[in-house]
Amino acid sequence: MTDPISDMLTRLRNGGRALLPVVEIPHSRLKESLAQILKREGYVAEVSVDGASIKKIKVRMKYTGRKSVIEGLKRVSRPGLRRYVGATEIPRVRGGLGVAVLSTSEGIMTDTQARKKNLGGELLCYVW
Repeated sequence: MTDPISDMLTRLRNGGRALLPVVEIPHSRLKESLAQILKREGYVAEVSVDGASIKKIKVRMKYTGRKSVIEGLKRVSRPGLRRYVGATEIPRVRGGLGVAVLSTSEGIMTDTQARKKNLGGELLCYVW
């Protein structure tokens, strides 16, 4: 697998469209912190890590009726073309209704957290 973050976003997108209650994702610390951000922002219901030798992240999806709370996910920076932004260049997703996720020197954080701390970094994805 060349792009594990893109794989995670695709699993979440497909799970939401198929109305799955739980989506399983292979574990990494980066993907776990990205899932925790999605939980904190209210896009997923619950995040847990299961397994002793082979860990998996279990994400309990959140729905409103028969529609997923996550309307869209877009991978911005990818292995073939990295995208870095400064603290003043961080984009607003859907006029502030969505979230941009950045990888900064202080860890993975949302666009609002990065603006408050005046940090730039690699723009990982948009969620709305």
